[in-house]
Amino acid sequence: MAGANVLRVERAPALIRSQVTDNLRQAILDRRLAPGQRLIERELVEMTGVSRTSVREALRELAAEGLVTAIPNKGTVVASVSAEEARQIYQVREALEALAGRLFVQNASPSHLKALRRALEKVERAADKGQPILAAKDAFYDVLFEGGGNDALKSVAGSLHARVSVLRSLSTSVPGRLEHSVEELQTIVDAAERRDADAVSALCALHVKNAGRAGLEALAEQGES
Repeated sequence: MAGANVLRVERAPALIRSQVTDNLRQAILDRRLAPGQRLIERELVEMTGVSRTSVREALRELAAEGLVTAIPNKGTVVASVSAEEARQIYQVREALEALAGRLFVQNASPSHLKALRRALEKVERAADKGQPILAAKDAFYDVLFEGGGNDALKSVAGSLHARVSVLRSLSTSVPGRLEHSVEELQTIVDAAERRDADAVSALCALHVKNAGRAGLEALAEQGES
């Protein structure tokens, strides 16, 4: 199984399960563990260096996030996202993030605005260096939702986070999408600093719509390969 070394876990007992979960989650997002790939407990125990109990607990957590699934007579496999599931997730994201952008403008403090600009700069630096930007984008959205001040909205968005991350990884793999994504975030921050709620809402929706096109394109290419 690919990615054995990076799945290795540090021996800190209180953190073992979260480390296993984080390492496996990242391997799924990076597609080192591919959709449909069977996850054999014995192999995961060997790769991570932890107990079978810790591996099972991590797999249960990933199943709750929708990243792995148990299939009768086959065991646990990395979950696949169908084109229809992806469309539905993008539809929900478009509505949620448009609302998040509007609420941010209406409720964000000056410190939230500064934090959003700093989060954007981290995304830009990662992109410029050719590094993965998923963690930086997560931080950007954390600020956006936090500044909006709506805990219910944050909770709903959080429930989709793992599957959104998978799609985000897919969409940014499409040539040219990463650069356009960063540019779109720049326009969102610029509009937020002008306190233009209508513009931020529309730009957030457009950002998701464009990401959806790229993500569905990537899924279609996978189906053809």
